[in-house]
Amino acid sequence: MATSEDVREPVAEHEAKALLREAGVPVPRGVVITTGPDVGADFGGVFGAVFGAAAGLAEPVVLKAFGPGLVHKSDAGAVRLGLRLSEVEDAARRMREALSARGITPAGFLVVEQAGAGLELIAGLVRDPGFGPVLLAGLGGIWAEALRDTSLGLCPVSEDDARRMLSSLRGSALLHGYRGRPGVDVGAVVKLLMTLGGLGGLWERLELGEFEANPVIASPSGVVAVDARYLPAARSAERARQAGETDFRPLFEPRAVAVVGASTTRPNFGNMFLDFYRAAGMTVVAVHPEAAEVAGVPAVPSLAEARVDYALVAVPADGCADVVRQASGVPFTQVMSGGFGEAGRPELEAELVAAARAAGTRLLGPNCMGVYCPRGRQTFTGGGLGPPGNVALISQSGGLAGEVIKVGERRGLAFSRVATVGNAADVTPAELLRWLSHDPETRAVGLYLEDPREGRALYEALAATTLPVVLLVGGRSAQGRRAAASHTGGLVGDGRIWRALAEQTGATLVGSQDDLIGVLSFFQAHGTRSVSGEGVLVIGPSGGASVLAADAFDRAGTRLDPLPGEALDDLRGLGLGAGSTLANPLEVPVGPRARPDLVPSAVAAILRRRPYRDVVAHVNVQSFFTYGTAAEPLLEYARALGRAQDELSGTRFTLVTRNGECAPAGVEDEVRGIAARAGVPVYRSMEAAAVAVAAGGRGGTA
Repeated sequence: MATSEDVREPVAEHEAKALLREAGVPVPRGVVITTGPDVGADFGGVFGAVFGAAAGLAEPVVLKAFGPGLVHKSDAGAVRLGLRLSEVEDAARRMREALSARGITPAGFLVVEQAGAGLELIAGLVRDPGFGPVLLAGLGGIWAEALRDTSLGLCPVSEDDARRMLSSLRGSALLHGYRGRPGVDVGAVVKLLMTLGGLGGLWERLELGEFEANPVIASPSGVVAVDARYLPAARSAERARQAGETDFRPLFEPRAVAVVGASTTRPNFGNMFLDFYRAAGMTVVAVHPEAAEVAGVPAVPSLAEARVDYALVAVPADGCADVVRQASGVPFTQVMSGGFGEAGRPELEAELVAAARAAGTRLLGPNCMGVYCPRGRQTFTGGGLGPPGNVALISQSGGLAGEVIKVGERRGLAFSRVATVGNAADVTPAELLRWLSHDPETRAVGLYLEDPREGRALYEALAATTLPVVLLVGGRSAQGRRAAASHTGGLVGDGRIWRALAEQTGATLVGSQDDLIGVLSFFQAHGTRSVSGEGVLVIGPSGGASVLAADAFDRAGTRLDPLPGEALDDLRGLGLGAGSTLANPLEVPVGPRARPDLVPSAVAAILRRRPYRDVVAHVNVQSFFTYGTAAEPLLEYARALGRAQDELSGTRFTLVTRNGECAPAGVEDEVRGIAARAGVPVYRSMEAAAVAVAAGGRGGTA
């Protein structure tokens, strides 16, 4: 696993600025005065010796002390602004005395020209423990920590990424002028960000711990980096990478499985898995030091004697490494047990990884439930296997993965591969995603992550995959994160890094388990469909529901374009618009006494005039059973939408069954089944549909 990096002493400000100047970033002119700890009575002489060079500086000037203990100079009283050159020596003497009283002896002073007025910005780099080099931009100076108005990008950023970062700031209007004040040279700000975080930028040339230009004064004439901090990272050994790419097919489709930890007297988790595997029809063997069989399953005395592709270890944490050392010849070993790094015992986890490498087995976990693959009879859930499909899931939580499987299958999802990775001490989400990207059985991937481990590799895998990916993040572990020594380091450690990851790679970031399932359902239904047109058409009954639908799609960031004017007469010809406005969302009567083909006919009339990428048809299920008694009109409406999807294949149809709980038992399932056979995903709320449709609109199709 990747280890956190220690930070060396920061380099002096003038040395950090020299790096910027050499890269083409303007910095103020100035001189360096090295005093050293032994300068006392001759303090004035030291200043006099260099003032010849300073004589050419334009006043006013700024005096700054530098040296150990002066990372944040303003906080230490090591900065004086607005000085005349004749005032510098006395100001330096007083500053040195004040710092000495605080136990700080400056190594020297900088005298630099004071920059003109402008907008203060911050631009910085930090090597994140999970994701590697990250670029930060935002409002700077004293506002950097007070307002925390910053944006992130994973290096290397493109020019479009840099402009997106700036436009996402709450204070972005300040860049373009406000209350009569002129805007700044945005192009120069973008160039600065690219110099730091673009291809060939400083992030590639530095031993990066943290690097920060703050403040950067931006004005109509360009940018000037007034201050800079550079904290190199101490070199650290990275986890040795596996040679070549691992073939994970035996993980998901093993010929036989061994279970270590089942009991002959007291049924436990191991026994539960024996039952799961037998019910799934998997060839399974138990590992027990004494018994010839466990719960009717043949047993061998040690894992070394099991001829299997996959071993599940469910013994106490302290004994797991000894078991894994016996796994020579077993391609994959899963450690279900907890009590390792997540429990504050990283040394036990390191021993486990070492044992796996010594045995030549790849380790899944520890602290994970295992693998689910109906095609390969792999399972960690009870109740039988669902149908094989083309949706994959990688999860750091076994419990959440089990819920997604069961709830997802109830809603029509069919899985190709599911892997829970727990602590991801060896096999990582990034490695699995790379393999799934070339798996012929997989067309969409869901990820649930908490601590990405090899986050940089995850970023690269997401950027490289052509599969649609939906990402749910459950929080970021602070374990192993060092205290940040710069504003930049302190500002990147939050959820915005995940948003940057999604924006730069095209993944869909969602905020709930329900939305994870919903977006995967959309990808399953429409992932291979070739569509034309842009925008979304919403159609269904009730003006109030339509207004709320418009709000839901607006929150999801999806536009509802106006109807084409040429289609309005066609819609009136269908009897629409008599008591409502012909607009998007379009109000159409849907109910037990309405024509089931009215919505498809209206959609066809609109699409003849203007192609929409998505059509969301919503229906009030309650109305079918308040004003009617039979389910057949609702089922026929679902069939009509299915026929429309088949006939209008260049548009993606989605069905929303509002108030579905008002239907008699089994009716919703029947509606969902009819729609699924036609390739139409079904949602119970407009909010869930809006999130899923918006994900599809961001290009998430195979």
